[in-house]
Amino acid sequence: MFKNHQIINFFILTTFFCIFSSISQTDEDVPLNNIAINEIPKPISSILFEDFSGNKINIKDYQGKFVILNFWATWCAPCKKEMPSLDKLAQNSDFKNLKIFAINMEEVNQTKAKFFFKNLKIKKLDIYFDSNLNFVKEFKLRGVPTTILINKKGKEFARIIGEVDFENKKFVNWLLKYD
Repeated sequence: MFKNHQIINFFILTTFFCIFSSISQTDEDVPLNNIAINEIPKPISSILFEDFSGNKINIKDYQGKFVILNFWATWCAPCKKEMPSLDKLAQNSDFKNLKIFAINMEEVNQTKAKFFFKNLKIKKLDIYFDSNLNFVKEFKLRGVPTTILINKKGKEFARIIGEVDFENKKFVNWLLKYD
């Protein structure tokens, strides 16, 4: 049988643990409300996709770099809104080890994709395609825009569902920790 002081101590310890364990799960000051951080980064498979010229690219070749995969479509209004800020992130000289892949998730149409970038005055980003939907299968993508963050060990450590302001200073400073 518990005595009164044991019950009180139990409740104090339980309350303390509940409060501080929830804080420790969010030990990072996450700058976005639409970001999901994996407690344990997820390994990713060797994924092939294409650059603008149709050359095959293997995501595993970029292990050792901080990789951002941004999935977009020309008909997607939030994609259109966020793409210029993603381009600015690609131009940010504070990043030394960052590789960004802006991957069009539509049927490959170079003219349409190029026109999309031209209208938005995209200067630094290149256009990539996933004609076999390898990323959709690997990451179980459900919509665009979606951004996957991959650490230098080649593991997904976070994903952002929906639009992002890639110029948000708090977000940029958070990203710099992974560069």
